[in-house]
Amino acid sequence: MSLNALNTATAGLQVTQAAIGLVAQNVANAGSAGYVKRVLTPVAQPGNSGVATGTISRTLDAVSLKQLRLETAGAAYTGLSATVQGRLDALYGVPGSASALDGVMNTFAQSLQGLTTDPTSAASRATAVAAARTVATTISGIAQGVQDLRTGLESQLASDVASASTLLSQIAALNTKIVGATGNSSGDTRVAELLDQRDLQINALSHYLDVQVSDQHDGSVTLLTASGATLVDHGAAASLTFDGRGTLGAEAQYSADPGRRGVGTVTATTPSGARIDLIETGAIRSGSIAAAVSLRDDTLVQAQRQLDDLAAGLSRAVSDRPAAGTPVSAGGLTGFDIDLTGLQAGNAVTLGVRNAAGIGRNLILMPTNGAAPTPIDPALTDDPTALVVPVDISGGPSTLAAKIGEALGTGFTVSATPGGAAGAVRILSDPASLALTGAGASVTVPTSAADTKTGGGAFALFVDAGAGHGVFTGSFEGGSHLTGFAQRLAVNPAVVADNSALVDYSGSTQSGDTARPRFLTDALTSRSLTFSAGSGIGGVSAPRAATVIGFALSVIDARGAASAEAQQLDEGQQIALASAQGRFGKESGVSVDEEMSRLIQLQTAYSANARVLTAARDMLDTLLRL
Repeated sequence: MSLNALNTATAGLQVTQAAIGLVAQNVANAGSAGYVKRVLTPVAQPGNSGVATGTISRTLDAVSLKQLRLETAGAAYTGLSATVQGRLDALYGVPGSASALDGVMNTFAQSLQGLTTDPTSAASRATAVAAARTVATTISGIAQGVQDLRTGLESQLASDVASASTLLSQIAALNTKIVGATGNSSGDTRVAELLDQRDLQINALSHYLDVQVSDQHDGSVTLLTASGATLVDHGAAASLTFDGRGTLGAEAQYSADPGRRGVGTVTATTPSGARIDLIETGAIRSGSIAAAVSLRDDTLVQAQRQLDDLAAGLSRAVSDRPAAGTPVSAGGLTGFDIDLTGLQAGNAVTLGVRNAAGIGRNLILMPTNGAAPTPIDPALTDDPTALVVPVDISGGPSTLAAKIGEALGTGFTVSATPGGAAGAVRILSDPASLALTGAGASVTVPTSAADTKTGGGAFALFVDAGAGHGVFTGSFEGGSHLTGFAQRLAVNPAVVADNSALVDYSGSTQSGDTARPRFLTDALTSRSLTFSAGSGIGGVSAPRAATVIGFALSVIDARGAASAEAQQLDEGQQIALASAQGRFGKESGVSVDEEMSRLIQLQTAYSANARVLTAARDMLDTLLRL
């Protein structure tokens, strides 16, 4: 037997021992999070001297790892969305129950219908007032719950951003260690351990935000956001901060303008000192951070808008009179006569216009007393696509036509309606160049909440508690009074103190007169109002016409549908995540059965090499005895 055979057997025994040790390590870490299966790759020795131990490497499937991170971010997004949507839906109560929003609205409508049967009944009036107060407290309670959810998301964002920033620092530190360990004599095992740790940290980071991972030639990785902003470059990491605002209110919303922003934003500070607003740039598109931002700034803001619109509709249905334009023509011009008597700040006048090309658009005349912001955001009106034109009405009815004409400018002719009331105006235009296709307004009748006897059915049953229990008109004086109105909705204290106001509408109201109770019932269940497109009910491109009861039911249906859809999306995403985890585990994880099969093969190889050495020893002993 040659010495080459002895050398080969010895080298084979060493390689087999190392491989068996690696199998033992794999089996011992089969359940360890982030552990990737190791394999030993022997290398041939020159001169027929057998094999050497070679290198230890990880059986990493980069494609399945990338998919796993993508699905992890997606599952975090859909999971948080489903949770918050479910909590939001629960605020409205179980549909059909007495305490749910639809239940209290129906109870209120029934109490008003009961009042039409016997308006002289003190008990019926008290029941109607109590039902109205329940409606107000239910809507305000739901709206407060919406803001509580937003406040909770603000707190979660602070925590998630801090955790993500810590992970970025840890990944950069692991980059440095991996680069230093690569190429060292004892580096294979150490590098594999560090790579596992880094992959585990990147996977954890994927829960918070989606990142793009780029491998570098020196063993480090570069992390980028979806928009291309660098978060980790070799050993340097960006720091993430969140300037949370604590308790949020309805008026606290995101803006790219720091002076107007009422909520926190995520800022990345690069190692060079550059600061990037990751929300403004849309750099984060998945993960729990993106979900929290979307819920806080979109989903819950729209839910608040729906409640504000419902509260405004409830208030204005019983306090406003509809003013519809009457078509008129004069001197080749066409347009409308519209009675705007009693027009108050916030009583928007909507004009439909169509240009010579046939393109139509709404033009909203927004009455102000001089304290409204300029410009007025059309998103806060019924039609976010409209052109909003402020009109100063502080001069009173005698100046109304002139002020409207001044605001509309060239192309329109505005005058007082001949023979009309003091506030009636005629608006005309040349139909060949700019045709008027419609005119309408909702004019608030009472000027004071204390005035419950206006000589008609309309009065301020619901008021704005935040404005000294004043009449709600939708004013923009000092800002939008619509925003957050749902939290401030209250029953008029004058009506609570004297519930006869539900029936008595003038000094000469006859006992048993059902005029005002019928007006209130119709206002709630029959009168069609215009609700803003911003509420998202039925789409966001056009205002929605509905009764107050109908709009409330639409809000409830929309919330339930959104919650169900979020739950379905999450269930699908969780399946996708489980599939990605299974694929990664199959490709890169440890299979104990495979390792045991491999161990049997190695034991056989070990025995074979050992027999060669045993035979060589026996031959040497025989030679020595000769």
